[in-house]
Amino acid sequence: MFQTIPRAPLILGLAGLLPFLWGALTVLFPDLGLWTAQTLGPRFAGPYVMLFYGAVILSFMSGVLWGFAARATGTLATTGYALSVIPALWAFFMTGGGPTSAGMNLIFGFAGLLLLDLQFARWGLAPAWWMPLRLLLSAVVIACLAVGVFL
Repeated sequence: MFQTIPRAPLILGLAGLLPFLWGALTVLFPDLGLWTAQTLGPRFAGPYVMLFYGAVILSFMSGVLWGFAARATGTLATTGYALSVIPALWAFFMTGGGPTSAGMNLIFGFAGLLLLDLQFARWGLAPAWWMPLRLLLSAVVIACLAVGVFL
């Protein structure tokens, strides 16, 4: 699976997981969370770093999907553009109301994003390596968010 993903997207994608992983670690290890909150600030510890960064990444992914839609023409392009704004709107409207509900909504948002990724790949608008990368990254993101929600 990894050999089919170009090196730069794989490394950058894995690097993009660091805030999620850090957030999950600070939930699993409260002393690390306390140190982080005292040293870097509370926004960088626990579920809060995952929630803030998750909303940013869903918005970023809207831009990626918009770029894929730009490869299409006619009705397919229009459909692609319309679908591409859903992750950003989801992040905007669904991440309030406290860390548990925001975390659950981000989990649903990233799962929904994976379905959008699959559709854009089926339309031939995403590169062939896109789904292996997105499956890997989404699995880690959803697992980290689940740590913040359920632990």
